[in-house]
Amino acid sequence: MQKIDFQIPYDLIHFIYIVALSFLVGLELKAYRIAKVKKSTLGSTRTFTFIGIMGFVFYRIDLYYYLLGYLALSAVYSIYYFHKIKDDRTSIISFLIISLVYSFGPLMEIFNIWMPTLLFVLIVFVLNANRSLKYLFDKINEEEFETLGKFLLLSAVILPLLPHNKIPYLNISAFKIWLVVVIISAISYGSYIAQKYLFRNKGYMITGLLGGLYSSTATTVVLAKKSLFRENVRLIESAIILATAMMYIRLWIIAAIFNFDAALDLLLPMSFLALFGIAVALLLYKKDTSLVSAIDDRNPLELGTAFLFALLFVVMMVVTNLVIEKYGDTGLKVLSFVIGFTDIDPFILSLLTGKFSVTIKDIVSAVLIAAGSNDILKALYALIFGKGIPKLAAFWVFVIGVFSILYPYLFL
Repeated sequence: MQKIDFQIPYDLIHFIYIVALSFLVGLELKAYRIAKVKKSTLGSTRTFTFIGIMGFVFYRIDLYYYLLGYLALSAVYSIYYFHKIKDDRTSIISFLIISLVYSFGPLMEIFNIWMPTLLFVLIVFVLNANRSLKYLFDKINEEEFETLGKFLLLSAVILPLLPHNKIPYLNISAFKIWLVVVIISAISYGSYIAQKYLFRNKGYMITGLLGGLYSSTATTVVLAKKSLFRENVRLIESAIILATAMMYIRLWIIAAIFNFDAALDLLLPMSFLALFGIAVALLLYKKDTSLVSAIDDRNPLELGTAFLFALLFVVMMVVTNLVIEKYGDTGLKVLSFVIGFTDIDPFILSLLTGKFSVTIKDIVSAVLIAAGSNDILKALYALIFGKGIPKLAAFWVFVIGVFSILYPYLFL
C-alpha cells in the first residue's frame, strides 16, 4: 500500500496564525476600551479579524490591491474621526492598531513569524502600560531623558563619525579612543541607573556593591561621611571594603573588553583580591535594617566629563610612552604607583589599549600597582572624611592595596 505524504501548506499555517493574532488584538483592544473609553468606538473583535484577513489576502493577490485596501480603511476611519472629534475625542490609537493589524500579512511573508508576533506583544504591552508608565514618570525626572540623550550622542552620533586611521605616535585611532569613552560611560551609566532606580534605599551593602562598580573612591568618601553619625559603623565599614572589592571586578571586566591577554593574567590576582575583600566585608557585616540613599544623583554622562576623560586618556598614553621609552618597566611601575593617587581609569585604559614596548607581564604589574596605590588613597580618605571612625575599613582597604602592589614582585 502506497504511503500518502500529507503536509499542511505554509500559506495555510501563516493564514491561520494571522487570523489568530488579529482576533487577539481585537479582543485586547475591546478590553482596553471597556476599561478606559466606555464609549462607542470603531470596530470590534470580528472587525480586526477581518482587517488581518484583508491585509494577508490583498498582499498575496497584488501590492496594488493591498494599497487600495489600506486607502479604503483610511477613508472609513477619516469619516469616523470627523464625527469623533465633535465629542472632543482626538485619540487615533484605533487607527494605529488597525494599520498594524493590516500589516500582519505582509510582515509574515517578508520577515516570517517573529515580526507580527513581536508587534502583537508590543500592542498588548502598550495598551496595558498606563499604570507602569505612570509609575515610571513618577520616578524619572526630565533630566534622565537628557542623560539618555547624551549617552546616545556619545555612542550613536559621535562614535561613527570618527576616523579609524591611527594617530601618529599614539598608534591608536580617534574611533578607538572614543570607543573607550563610550564603554566606560556605559559601565558607569548602568551602575548609576541600578543605584538610582533599581536598588535605591536598599541598604549600605548594596551601596557598596554598586558604588564600587561606579566609583569606589566616591563611594568610600560618602560612606565615610555617614560614619560620622556613629550609627551602624561596622555595617558602613563592611560596605566600604565591599566597594574596593568590586573595583577589582570592574577593572577585570574592563581588561577583558580591551586586552583579553592581560585579562587572563589578571584573573587570578584580581579574583583573589576581590574575594578577599568580599570575605572581610562579610565577616565584619552586621545585619541592619537601616536604609541609605543612592550615593550619587549626579549625571555620570556630562559631555564635559566625557571629553575630559578622552583628553586624560590621550595624555596618559603620551606620558606612559615617554616613561617607558626613557625608564623602561621600572619607570612604568613608579608611574603606576603615582597615578594610583589620581583617577586610575584613563591610565589603566591607556595601558590596555596602547601599543607600548612592554610585555603583558609589565602591563599586568602596572595595573595591579595602580589599583593598589588607589586603595591606599581610599584608606586615607576613609580616615580623613570619617574623622578616624571607620578604622577597620581603612585598615583592610590598606591591606588589600598593599597585597595588590606586592603581588607583581612576589608572583610575576
